[in-house]
Amino acid sequence: MTWLRQQLFEGWLKFEIIYILGLILLQIIAYIIAPDSIIGMISGLCGVLAVVMGMKGRKITFIFGTIQCLAMSYIAWESQAYGSFIMDIFYTISQPIGWFLWGNDEAVNTFDKKTRNKIFLGAFASWLVGGFILQSFEGQLPFFDSINLVISLIAQTLYIFKYKENWSLWIFVNIANLVYWTILAYLIFNGDSNIGTLGMALSQVALQGALLFNSIYANKVWGEHSKEQLEETEI
Repeated sequence: MTWLRQQLFEGWLKFEIIYILGLILLQIIAYIIAPDSIIGMISGLCGVLAVVMGMKGRKITFIFGTIQCLAMSYIAWESQAYGSFIMDIFYTISQPIGWFLWGNDEAVNTFDKKTRNKIFLGAFASWLVGGFILQSFEGQLPFFDSINLVISLIAQTLYIFKYKENWSLWIFVNIANLVYWTILAYLIFNGDSNIGTLGMALSQVALQGALLFNSIYANKVWGEHSKEQLEETEI
């Protein structure tokens, strides 16, 4: 119980508490607007808790992450977002791996500039290849979906090994996903698409907005931890 209390309730800044409650409220509002997908709301709530706990470097992120990934796998399949579906299966598998790899402190890893640029360039090239492949399967918005299949794979791998650079990639992924689900929600609302439900789509719009905000903040927080570690090493 001591570990659980520490993971959930200790060491939060006032700003962090306010924005966590705001992100949770956003999920609830999305469900109230279109209450046709309880799975969508579960995915959204657990997704918010997972990334916020991840921002704080807490291992409980992987418990919430497992629930969110299972729910998101169902949503992605129903929405014919095949790239997202494949990645959600990978995410689910990666959760216990991350649990065992993470320590219980806030220490993070980082790459040198040369290695970082190679990773980003490789991600861009792989994204293009993935987009053309998904296009051949006639999936929804294949080049947006390819971001989940390629860049998310790299970002999640860096995340479970606790590298700071994962958040830079997640920012890009979250922006793309926000656009993707907003377009799909618009199409469903107008009756131009019968793939998935409006509630599912809106829950993901709210979730991706929350994830984007958290990724930007987490990039700052992990950057500060990385800088502190470097200064301590130099001393």
